[in-house]
Amino acid sequence: MSSEKDTESHDRLAGLTHRDADWAGVKALVTGLGVTGFAAADALLQHGAGVTVVDAGAGTEKQATQAGILGILGADVRLGPEHLAGWPADLDDVDVVVTSPGWRPDHPVLHAAAHRGIPVWSEVELAWRLRPHVGAAPWLCVTGTNGKTTTVQLLESILQAAGLRAIAVGNVGTPVLDAVQHPEPYDVIAVELSSFQLHFTHSVSPLASCVLNVAPDHLDWHGSMEQYAADKARIYERTQLACVYNVQDPATEAMVEEAEVIEGARAIGITLGTPGLSMLGLVDDVLADRAFVEERRTSAAELGTLADLARASGGTGDSAPPPHLVLDALAAAALARAAGITPAAVRDGLRAFRADAHRTQVVAEHEGVTWVDDSKATNPHAAQAALEAYPDIVWVAGGQLKGADVDQLVAHVAGQLQAVVLLGADRAQFAEALARHAPHVPVEDAGVTDHGDMTGLEELMDDVVARCARLARPGHVVLLSPAAASLDMFPSYGSRGDTFTAAVRRHLRQEGSP
Repeated sequence: MSSEKDTESHDRLAGLTHRDADWAGVKALVTGLGVTGFAAADALLQHGAGVTVVDAGAGTEKQATQAGILGILGADVRLGPEHLAGWPADLDDVDVVVTSPGWRPDHPVLHAAAHRGIPVWSEVELAWRLRPHVGAAPWLCVTGTNGKTTTVQLLESILQAAGLRAIAVGNVGTPVLDAVQHPEPYDVIAVELSSFQLHFTHSVSPLASCVLNVAPDHLDWHGSMEQYAADKARIYERTQLACVYNVQDPATEAMVEEAEVIEGARAIGITLGTPGLSMLGLVDDVLADRAFVEERRTSAAELGTLADLARASGGTGDSAPPPHLVLDALAAAALARAAGITPAAVRDGLRAFRADAHRTQVVAEHEGVTWVDDSKATNPHAAQAALEAYPDIVWVAGGQLKGADVDQLVAHVAGQLQAVVLLGADRAQFAEALARHAPHVPVEDAGVTDHGDMTGLEELMDDVVARCARLARPGHVVLLSPAAASLDMFPSYGSRGDTFTAAVRRHLRQEGSP
């Protein structure tokens, strides 16, 4: 590693802690021309930095448009794999690399930058450094293997119910940079962070932070479960007021214990049980806060009810909300309470919230059978959260496992399964696990269809729904929670869920249901 280059780069960047610093003369390499790459390049150009953008793709129509815009602004945009080969030498004039989440740490360009001592930042790190010097909105940060998007959306709803100008950003869709640089400043920002983003984030200091859960995922990117968990744990570093952890997931509490936080930051637990001191949890059907009330040894603040969350997920006030939604709501409430939000505003925000499509979304209820779309469950851990919510399930599962193991999932939920309908490329792995752990459960194989033929996919899902209808009995839940990705068949998990929903509605119309 070049210590001279290391010292030079860090000296040049040391003072770049806010947008009003002198960014002119900084030479930045932006890797990847996607949503975050474009936002990063645009922001750097606005502040006077010299920018080069590289992307291995030949350039989609959207990328060509973005490249044209950046070129007009003064960037050097290089699209195509031929532009990546020379970067170990071309890094001589680079002060900092700002990378997109899809670029792995072992990519030759990033590896070469690290070897030369050139700082590598995520777009989140850049956004933190581009906040205003005075009056910057505090960040409330969330990560976890599953539940991140729902939690920051719940948090956004709560903050807005409190009358604050707030937005959910990050991995949820809107780049953090866009929020930080918005001409109308926000009061507070709810930030969803992936492990990819956290890996290259070095100085963010959240007002409060949370790891919802940790389960194997993206191990091809991180290299090991240990490194994946370590990157998740980075969210707690430099937290100012509250580190929120999941009592049901001891790994998250260990992360808090090991984190270097700002002196005075508290550990706040969330639990589906009765909350202890410095915890939020459930007292009967009430979400209760024993962490942010003055008399927490003898009392708790009411933050809403399970009925509020049941309606938020598309059910009725008489139905039970999925446990993972309750935990997400408790996490959002804890982060909001750390930011000084009142119990009444938390309650109002939970009541106003409506869950996104494809996440334990109730599609229909007919003759005692409930049909639920949980297509967003693209890994076993996400599916487990939904499967645990219902006692008697006709499970629609299968797709692209990406190397994940479903054996433990099937063993865990075998007692709740009444029948299973399988589809997708890796359905044989589900079938083998079911044969080992649930041999009494009827299993039907609906096959696989190429994703290029939507007519074929609709016919396939009609068959899946018809099979489920034959297998289901009053009191059962037909649950599409595939535990696998959709890209072997569908353009996205959303398309998979939409196709399932449409098939359910066609079937019920044929049955005479309105």
